[in-house]
Amino acid sequence: MSGDLTRGLDRNALEVMGRVWSVDAVAKNNSTSFYGTIVAVSESPLVEDLLYVGTDDGLIQISEDGGANWRRSEGPAGVPDMTYVNDLEASWHDANTVYAVLNNHKRGDFTPYVVVSRDRGRSWKSISSDLPVRGSAYTIAEDHERPGLLFVGTEFGLFTRLDEGNGWIRMKGGLPTIAIRDIEVQRREDDLVLASFGRGFFVLDDYSALRDVNDGLMDKAGHLFPTRDSWMFVRSGPLGGGEKASQGAAFFTAPNPPFGAVFTYFLGESLRTGEQARRRAERELAKEGEDVPYPPWDVLKAEDREESPAVSLVIRTTDGEFVRRVEASSSSGLHRASWDFRFPGFGPVELGDDGRGPAALPGAYTVTLEKRVDGATTRLAGPEPFEVVVLGSPSLPAADRDAKLAFQRETGRLQRAVLGASRAASAAAEKLEVIKHAVEITPGVDPDLRAEVRSMELALTDLRELLDGDRTRSNRSEPGMPGIVGRVQTVVGGQWSNSSSPTGTQREQLDLASDLFGSMVEDLRQLVDVDLPNLQDRLEAADVPWTPGRGVPRWP
Repeated sequence: MSGDLTRGLDRNALEVMGRVWSVDAVAKNNSTSFYGTIVAVSESPLVEDLLYVGTDDGLIQISEDGGANWRRSEGPAGVPDMTYVNDLEASWHDANTVYAVLNNHKRGDFTPYVVVSRDRGRSWKSISSDLPVRGSAYTIAEDHERPGLLFVGTEFGLFTRLDEGNGWIRMKGGLPTIAIRDIEVQRREDDLVLASFGRGFFVLDDYSALRDVNDGLMDKAGHLFPTRDSWMFVRSGPLGGGEKASQGAAFFTAPNPPFGAVFTYFLGESLRTGEQARRRAERELAKEGEDVPYPPWDVLKAEDREESPAVSLVIRTTDGEFVRRVEASSSSGLHRASWDFRFPGFGPVELGDDGRGPAALPGAYTVTLEKRVDGATTRLAGPEPFEVVVLGSPSLPAADRDAKLAFQRETGRLQRAVLGASRAASAAAEKLEVIKHAVEITPGVDPDLRAEVRSMELALTDLRELLDGDRTRSNRSEPGMPGIVGRVQTVVGGQWSNSSSPTGTQREQLDLASDLFGSMVEDLRQLVDVDLPNLQDRLEAADVPWTPGRGVPRWP
């Protein structure tokens, strides 16, 4: 479809180190380009038969009739002659626009040459502007929906430009500072796929939020971008689960995208504590060579007592029922956070972990962006609607999803009670262990008190066995009947990780665990909530040294 579109150069006639060399020169043609070669091709997505090609010896050629005739473009102004044409991109939005990336690093020139033509290659304009001066450019891609939204791969990573006239923005998000040699857009999913030099592929899932970024957004305190349909499914855990499962460290894996509904949001400014704000101001003073005064004590005390500000995404049903609060980054800029489709857990609360509750129902939800500063909560954006959609058809789907969730919540309420009781019993056992030692070492204490403590300890052990199972057997690897906790956790494990209706066995286990717990919980409550505090009051009256669980010692 063409003749030779290169300059037709003979590389053996080119100067190297100031002269032409013969065939016997050391490594004469090793690792050097085979002039001439077409190294970049782009076909217009808007105009049939409009073709652009770029060569390794610095030419851009254009055909408007499918290759029957070719027109040689004059070199872009400011770009050295013979500069390698690394990439071409015919515009998705304007039939006359084409972008080009040229690379001259083989001649010691690391300038990023990114240019655009609005007249099919007849004239060119540089759009390199504020790209890193020594960061050679390799590839370019244009968004297929928003005109002017460009992505450029350079020696120092990925950069984006939102509109004509705007500067380039470094895109990070976990992407290392590395050469990006190729870019592809997966248009159905709006995913940005990058090929790096030596580090493999990187994928930015659903970059569509960038289409909504504008100057007005930057003036907002916070903004929530539209959330696309979120696909709900039960994740598998093959070969033991986890990223590498049981395959060992040599087994290569790459992380999956975040599971669940993914929310993209913007914060206009970082939320800082008083200490962080002070340190930032002090750094600025130091940069200017100014004195940095020592803070007053009342300021330092206020910093020590301050509650850290926080940002969260709150998920609710369309009726306003609270579902989940997802903690998120409080620094300025674009961020993402995900919700795993689950309610908070019912078990004992741990700092930084709200547990794993049952899965929510598919359907319509809303998400709201909120901040908490000095104890006051403020809505920044939203509510933004989104849909949770079931992916595929389960092999054993629940006949009634509402009934399934009701059963899971019933299980969760019992789980809350039995796990809390187990923790309370464990804490009481630790207290009795210390009390027993305190009684032994305190002069003048009635010797019968130790026997009383030991009696309470044994009674508590019997109750804990009902809750947690027979440890005498399990510690010796012998089977035994499960405790109440084990029965409940078996139902939780079997129900909260699938999409099927509760089985008859699961319902029987729940009823049995509920009956067993009801038969012993009052005895446990009497021991933990009544007998143990009474014992601690007697210890205080006998001047026994303080033990965990007791209040402030009496004085005078």
